[in-house]
Amino acid sequence: MIKKNIPNSITCCNLISGCIATYFAFCNDLTMALTWIIIGAVFDFFDGMSARALHVSSPIGKELDSLADDVTFGVAPSTMIFSELGVMNYPSAVEGLRTILPFVAYIMAAFSALRLAKFNLDTRQAMGFIGLPTPANALFWGGLLIGMQPVIETREWAMPIVVIGVFFSSWLLISELPMFALKFKHWGWQGNQLRYSFVATAAAIFIIAIIAHGWKGFLEAWAPVIALYLIICVIAQLNGKKAQKEG
Repeated sequence: MIKKNIPNSITCCNLISGCIATYFAFCNDLTMALTWIIIGAVFDFFDGMSARALHVSSPIGKELDSLADDVTFGVAPSTMIFSELGVMNYPSAVEGLRTILPFVAYIMAAFSALRLAKFNLDTRQAMGFIGLPTPANALFWGGLLIGMQPVIETREWAMPIVVIGVFFSSWLLISELPMFALKFKHWGWQGNQLRYSFVATAAAIFIIAIIAHGWKGFLEAWAPVIALYLIICVIAQLNGKKAQKEG
């Protein structure tokens, strides 16, 4: 009985981490909010691993995992954006929308839930992703908001860019863009070029950021790392379509 509940217990730790992250996001403590999102991501990694290792996967566990992920990677980053939209400088033409516009952030939470529901039913995503994974989206926004917070909160032009970014991220979550996962069928170079290149470049970005700014640098580095991931996926998709036409 204990063995059966280990993965679900880890998933609940992910859910609790997301709740704590949301609390800090409401307090506009972006550093602590992203820290707890990362803690939730660690639990999210180990719940699936433990379920497979213990051979105790269940439909309940799958549904619970999606619920926890939507809180940690949907509601929490959306609340970070909500808090920032509440303290940003607005262009005078839209200043009257200050009490309403921040709620736009939660559109991303809704699309995160939709993306997770699609993932549970989509058999194409066994070794990769179709659309931007919710953890990647959450880590990107967390890193971006922390790294650019002084600019975001003081420049009037930042507000419309953030709002547009919310809609763009929401589209990416449910898009048909193929995105590679860090899952290896073998450890050789052939067939894993994208994965190894991305991991090496991401590691370099993190090392440089940590040396320069410590833990804050590590948090900020998630934005360029996820942006790099997205760019690589787009280039790979374009090259794939080009090869199909030439073939």
